[in-house]
Amino acid sequence: MEILLSIKPWFTLDNATQQLLFAIGIKLAIFLFFLFLAWIVGKSIPRFLSLIVRRFTPQFFVRIYQNLVEPQSQTLAQVVTLILFSVALNLIQEYTGFYKFLKFFSDLSIAISLAIFISSLFKNFVRIYGIELIRKLGFEIDELLLVFETIANIVIGFIVSVAFAQSQNVNLIGLIAGLGIGGIAVAFASQKTLEQILGTVVIYLDRPYLPGEYIRVHLSSQGILLARVEAIGLRSTKLRTLAKSTLVVVPNSVMAQADIENVTRGKKVMVLLYLDFPRQLEKSEQALLEKVIKESSNTLFGIDSNSTKISLYPYEDNPKGVRARVSFFILGSNDNSIEFRKRLLELANDSISKKLQTHGIEFTIQEPTLYIDSPISI
Repeated sequence: MEILLSIKPWFTLDNATQQLLFAIGIKLAIFLFFLFLAWIVGKSIPRFLSLIVRRFTPQFFVRIYQNLVEPQSQTLAQVVTLILFSVALNLIQEYTGFYKFLKFFSDLSIAISLAIFISSLFKNFVRIYGIELIRKLGFEIDELLLVFETIANIVIGFIVSVAFAQSQNVNLIGLIAGLGIGGIAVAFASQKTLEQILGTVVIYLDRPYLPGEYIRVHLSSQGILLARVEAIGLRSTKLRTLAKSTLVVVPNSVMAQADIENVTRGKKVMVLLYLDFPRQLEKSEQALLEKVIKESSNTLFGIDSNSTKISLYPYEDNPKGVRARVSFFILGSNDNSIEFRKRLLELANDSISKKLQTHGIEFTIQEPTLYIDSPISI
C-alpha cells in the first residue's frame, strides 16, 4: 500500500498539463479529420471534374478531357489528395520537428506524382493529337517522336526536381554548377574511367539490350559475335557466346559505340482488320479497295507494306455479302514503339474508311482489331 501511495504522484497531472494534453488531442483529432476529408475530396475530384466538363463545356472540350485527362483519373486523384494532405499539415505547424519530417515526404510525393501526371498528359497529347497534326502539316512520322517524348519527360523531371529543391531551400542549379566545375578537373585525371562510366550511363539510358537477351555485336577484336547478355555491370558487359559458350567481357565504353543487333527484340505484330460488305464487290471495287488500303498503309513508318495482304471470302451472317480480311505487319524494337505504330495504324484505318465512303462503298468494320505477336526466331 505504501508503494502505491509513493508512485501515485507520478501519475497525477496538474491542470495545466491536462489542458495541454487535451488541446493536443483536439488538434490531432482535427488533423486526422482533415486528412480523411482530403482523401475523400481527392478521390471525388475526377468524377466532379468529369461532371462539370460534360455539363458546362462544348463537346470539343469534352472529347479533349476524355482523351487526355480521364485515362489519368487515378493519378489526378493522387495529386489532389497529396496536395490537400500538404495543406492539412499546416494544422500541426507549431510542432516543428514532426511538421518538417512529414512536410518533406509530402512535398516529395507531390513532386513525383505531379511529374507522372504531366508526363502522361503529354504522352496522350502526342499520341492522339500530335500525330494527326504532323500528318496534316505534311511531315513524315517516325520514331523521332518517341525521342521527343523522352526529351520532354527529362525536361519535366528536371523542372519538377528544381521546384522540389527550391521548396526545401536547396539551390539545386548552383549545386549542379559547382559539381560541373569540379568535374572538369576530375575528367582530365581519369579519362578512361569516365569513358567507361559514361558508356554505362548511355547503355542504361538507351537500353539497347538487357540481361537474358540475344544480340549480334560487331567488335573490332572479336568480329561479329552472336551472344547472350549475362550481366551489365558498372564497367563492362558480360556476353555468353552461343558457339563456344565462353564468357566475353566487353567494356561498356566499347559497347556504347559498337553496332548492336538485338535479335530478341526483332519481333513483329500481325494486325487483322475485318471489313464486312453487304453485297458482292465488283472487280473494279476490289481493285479500288486494294489501292486505298495500300496507299493508306505504305506511308506509315514501321509498317511492313510488302507483307500487307487482302483476302475476300463469303460472309457467313450475310450470304449476299462478302468479308475482307486485311493483314498488316507492324515492326518494332520495343513495346513503346509497337504501341506508337498501333496508333498510326488506327489513323490509317480511319483514312481507309473515309476514302471508301467517298466512293459510295458501304461496309462495317468488325471490332476489335486483332493484334497477334509474332516473334522472330534466332
